[in-house]
Amino acid sequence: MSFPMRNIMFAFASLAAVALAAPQALAAAPEEAAAKALLKSPKFAKATASLAGDYDRIVKDIITLTEIAAPPFREEARAKAYMAMLKAEGLDDVEMDGVGNVMGLRHGTGGAKGEATPLIVITAHLDTVFPEGTNVKVRRDGDTLYAPGIGDDTCSLPVLLAFIRAMKAGGFNTKADILFMGNVGEEGPGDLRGVRYLFSQGKYKDRITHFISFEPGQSERITNAGTGSRRYKVTFNGPGGHSMGDFGLVNPAYAMANAMVAFSKMQVPSDPKTVYNVGIVEGGTSVNSIPFATAMTIDMRSNGKAELDAEEKTFLAILPEAVAAENAARSTAKGKISYEAKLVGDRPGGTTPMEARIVKVADAVAKANGYAPKYSAGSTDSNIPMSKGISALTLGSGFETFRNHSLDEGLKLDKAVNLRHFNNELATVLVLAEAK
Repeated sequence: MSFPMRNIMFAFASLAAVALAAPQALAAAPEEAAAKALLKSPKFAKATASLAGDYDRIVKDIITLTEIAAPPFREEARAKAYMAMLKAEGLDDVEMDGVGNVMGLRHGTGGAKGEATPLIVITAHLDTVFPEGTNVKVRRDGDTLYAPGIGDDTCSLPVLLAFIRAMKAGGFNTKADILFMGNVGEEGPGDLRGVRYLFSQGKYKDRITHFISFEPGQSERITNAGTGSRRYKVTFNGPGGHSMGDFGLVNPAYAMANAMVAFSKMQVPSDPKTVYNVGIVEGGTSVNSIPFATAMTIDMRSNGKAELDAEEKTFLAILPEAVAAENAARSTAKGKISYEAKLVGDRPGGTTPMEARIVKVADAVAKANGYAPKYSAGSTDSNIPMSKGISALTLGSGFETFRNHSLDEGLKLDKAVNLRHFNNELATVLVLAEAK
């Protein structure tokens, strides 16, 4: 075969290969096509106009909810207020469940004949870290709002309400049912109790196909992995006594100090990121008394389950050694040092893989809107479904916040920027729910 003829044959073969590959390439990115079509649609234009018109209402609702205190295990007042807001949006089956989560259902059109209707949970948490009695009055300084809890996660709750109104304004129907929820118990000692209940005892537990939790932040952030954590409260007990009269007796504070020093020297990997901390130290009755009890509450976290398990095993092995060292160092004539380790927090880890549809949708929408998605791990409500193999993400609800968990927690208001993020997250929900 002549050289020119070989070139012609090669060109035809190449074109045929491209033609065969093209359908596969298109089939590999249906989420991208769906995202672009939605963003260009007249219905979505109406929805985004609704969000823009709602901006002042969103800010007003943030202030209203922030000023209803929601300390750990005391979220009921805020939950009732949010439940009333959900009901006002016309959702069906609005209710408070057995643990205090509030929710309402927006019905979809259902799946194909014989198929179960998908159910997507869209949630933000009601609770804050601040104890009862904290002043939660909102203060405004220019374009910044200040109050404990205004960012994490109060600011996300009204955004979900605005999504409902925007979907209605756009005339959207969705294939999936969407459960809009304000959940309890995400922070600290709550140990994800609201979402645990949803997936273990809630009436929708066997129907949930996708789960999105919203936290403060912006559209570039996509949390598709759950950082696992174990928390222990360790109490060291001893005979106690007078600091002078009983000098030389074993002291639980020294045993705890032994444990803390050993804990601080524990070697952990940097990848997957694995950390530990002593967060609370307590005990004793007076400065001139040998305490009869001291306690420490510790936190261990890792992005890897095996690494977290190893970290926990090492920590638990430290405790008897620390107690034995103190019992050997001082007199046990009036009793020995003992300890009790109580597990007070156990957040399972997990990952939603990059090939999961929920990730492809979030990625496609973000890129179509000009964002460069950044994937990360975090400790959020999504840990629970991730640990069960249910597709879940945590997304930013659109506000820039700062000093979260502090008394001067703040939220920046920038209407143009905030709306761009709201539009992105609404589009993510709509594409995932197969909106028409």
